[in-house]
Amino acid sequence: MSRSAQRERSDPEPQADWYARPLEDVLEALETSRRGLEPAEARRRLEREGPNEIEAGAGVSPIRILLEQYTSALIWVLIVAAIVMAGVGHLIDAGVIAGIVVFITLFGFLQDYRAEQSIRALEELSTTSALVRRGGEKREVDARTLVPGDVVFVGAGDIVPADARLVEESNLRVDEGALTGESVGVSKAVGEVAADTSLAERENLLYKDTVVQRGSGTAVVVETGPESEIGQIATALEEAEDRDTPFQAEMDRLGKLIAVGVVGIVSIIAVTELVVGDTAPLQVFLTAVGIAVSAVPEGLPAVVTLSLALGARRMAEQNALVRRLPIVEALGSVDVICTDKTGTLTEEEMTVQRIVTNRETYEVTGTGYGTDGEFRRDGDPVDEDRVAEVLRCGMLCNNVDVGTRERDDDGGAATDDQRSEGDRTYLGDPTEIALFVAAQKAGFDHEELEAEYPRIGEIDFTSARKRMTTVHETPDGGITAYTKGAPETVLERCNRELVGGEVVELTDERRRELEAQTESFGEDALRVMGFAYRPDVPDAQAENPDEDLERGMVFLGLQGMLDPPRPEVPDALAGCLDAGIGIVMITGDNAVTARAVGEEIGLRSATVITGPELEEMSDEELAAVVEDVDIFARTSPEHKTRILQTLQAKGHTVAMTGDGVNDAPAVKNADVGVAMGIRGTDVTEQASDIVLLDDNFATIRDAVRGGRRIFDNVRKFVNYLLSGNGGEVTMIFTGTLAGLGLVITPIQVLWINVVTDGIPALTMGVDPAADDIMEREPRPPDEGVITDRIVTSIVGIALFMTVCLLPLFTLNFYGELIPGYDVTGALVGWSPGDDVGRELAQTMVFTGFVVFEIVRIQAIRFRYGLEIGSNRWLVLAVGVAMALQLLVLYTPTGQLLFDVEPLALVHWAQIGVAAAVFALLMATFVKLQDRYFDRY
Repeated sequence: MSRSAQRERSDPEPQADWYARPLEDVLEALETSRRGLEPAEARRRLEREGPNEIEAGAGVSPIRILLEQYTSALIWVLIVAAIVMAGVGHLIDAGVIAGIVVFITLFGFLQDYRAEQSIRALEELSTTSALVRRGGEKREVDARTLVPGDVVFVGAGDIVPADARLVEESNLRVDEGALTGESVGVSKAVGEVAADTSLAERENLLYKDTVVQRGSGTAVVVETGPESEIGQIATALEEAEDRDTPFQAEMDRLGKLIAVGVVGIVSIIAVTELVVGDTAPLQVFLTAVGIAVSAVPEGLPAVVTLSLALGARRMAEQNALVRRLPIVEALGSVDVICTDKTGTLTEEEMTVQRIVTNRETYEVTGTGYGTDGEFRRDGDPVDEDRVAEVLRCGMLCNNVDVGTRERDDDGGAATDDQRSEGDRTYLGDPTEIALFVAAQKAGFDHEELEAEYPRIGEIDFTSARKRMTTVHETPDGGITAYTKGAPETVLERCNRELVGGEVVELTDERRRELEAQTESFGEDALRVMGFAYRPDVPDAQAENPDEDLERGMVFLGLQGMLDPPRPEVPDALAGCLDAGIGIVMITGDNAVTARAVGEEIGLRSATVITGPELEEMSDEELAAVVEDVDIFARTSPEHKTRILQTLQAKGHTVAMTGDGVNDAPAVKNADVGVAMGIRGTDVTEQASDIVLLDDNFATIRDAVRGGRRIFDNVRKFVNYLLSGNGGEVTMIFTGTLAGLGLVITPIQVLWINVVTDGIPALTMGVDPAADDIMEREPRPPDEGVITDRIVTSIVGIALFMTVCLLPLFTLNFYGELIPGYDVTGALVGWSPGDDVGRELAQTMVFTGFVVFEIVRIQAIRFRYGLEIGSNRWLVLAVGVAMALQLLVLYTPTGQLLFDVEPLALVHWAQIGVAAAVFALLMATFVKLQDRYFDRY
């Protein structure tokens, strides 16, 4: 029986609201108490519920992954081509094609095998032991034996063994970053929360595999194994659909079309030659081989793979690490980007921006953790002494540590709860770091201040108290207490205020002014903290500080801080919007903060829907508005996936960012899954297609631009290679029907396809981007690599090549066969009767194809606004291709291998004339295409 079926039978109570129910109701529903379960009952429940571990599926075997690489029709076309070449004795050519097949399949195998490990990564998060109370006694047990109803104990450094409802806590704070992606620890408290509370705000619940930062707690287990939050994520990740990129589907379709085309053309010619003509079966077979080889773009898979690899390498240099090569192209079709806020759109570095003290408001310049900045009032700089007291309080009542910056084994900055500025490292809560840095801007030195005001006591911050107090000796020998916390809790404990260096009464009217000021800061998305101090603390209270010390305090002021947008984000976001890409911010923050950030970075409408509002909407209601919403606030992991799937159902190609384990299903289901490399978890990275090494939205914009560039280049060399193949097929087909036999040999065709066409095609993969690449609308999801324009281009080029090259073959072939017809012989001193007519004619066609590639390349690149010299590698590749062709023509080995004749100047003149005619036809044809088709 499945776990879900077992749970359904054994526990009919609803499971989704453990956090919203009274604690006594939870204990009753679980049939347990604060004493925990009896050992015998725990064993019975373990048999019924199953072990507390994530049930990973068997996965896909390496053999199956390898075999799936051979499901592509194009791969089988190449395999058949290799077999045919081996069958006619061209073993070297067969080996080359077989090598290409092996390279493609092994590369694909390695990529797919690595992606499959995303599920296995969840197993590494499992814990090994847990401290529980059973039968009224504490005991350590294997964490896998925990069951709902067990009472567990956690302390600083522990990994939470299961989802559990808090029974008791003492200054408990938990790092839920592995689950939610949020960098700030969450303070926990006993009690109830509203039923519509988002996962990140359920302060009375502990979640499996999160880490206790400080304090201790006792909790009753409510969910284990696959029923836990992380277990449900694992299930969703395992069930996520593996989606082929549009490019993969297009390449597979192209391979099938080529395979069908080869069979059709070969069948027509075979029937024509055997039934209508008088051709020997062996000649028919050789003709069929020639057509099959000419129709198969042997170099295409290698060119595509190398082009994507080069694109991926360029993107890695721009901090976007590509995990699946085909996704590089898919980036170019993205028309919606769903992005996190913290660390992606913002700095993830809280910065104090406003201070209220001395009954005045001051602005603070500078962003992030840089200590450069000044204090201003109405735009004019003021002396730091005006804000010194509130900043001193912020630095003294603070637990930030300062050290030197360490680096990991790969040379990257250590990131375990660390924030850095230069070689200085801050360790602590981002809010406290912001206060610490603001004080440094006023010239305060941490070590000097600690020496001047040594700490002798502390009252910890808790979620219930919402404040923290530290006790210090003062330079004059007295004792002072400094307090910081939520403005309302600090004001409650103050009856005086410091104004201009004098202590005055804190009137009710002044309290209302401060409350209004706090609300105003909140509307601007600032996180506000209040500050106060109490001078002349009695020795007795200093030795044993408690909440009685926090009375009759002097109010110092407010500090408002914000995680500011990255400076490059507004321009990057505007660039995406100009390119027709919609931006959707999905965040766990409240709606006010989310809207303020959205307006600051330039979201067009800043329309906000919250998680609770989303839950009340039907799928139809969400579909009706989803394209008009810029911001989703207070969201959970399930909301992210629902938003994604709704957008995809509306026909959008969606890129989704994520960092926490909870983001993994949405990231994997996205058309392009993007993980954060700095603060992201291994599970999310394994489920993603791209990892941002700098967690920066601007990098996504650059990656989209790179994807569009790569797609343009893919289209160019697909057009280039297929038009060449089309010309070869048309030449052979026409020559055969005209009774001329093979106008070009299979080995010559293979040389053109793999070498003289293949080398320039490879370098087209590094063509620069068109100037207007980010001004176009995203291409429709159903628009493949080959458009109507490219089809007409392939057909037109093939016909023009045939029209221009077939006369060269005829002229040189019949010069030897027709008595008295000695045009070529007269020109080159060649006498009728020499058995070189066919070889010379085939050589002319063979070389003509190579020369024509120069014209073809520029005709294809012209509509992208690219000059021939804009890609120096392409110029070099064309030169290399021509040099190799000359080696074939004028060396004995080349002449022997390829059955060619050396060409005289008159032959080159003929080819030059044909190339000029071909260029004229192509120029006219491109202008004609511009009238009837889009430019791209």
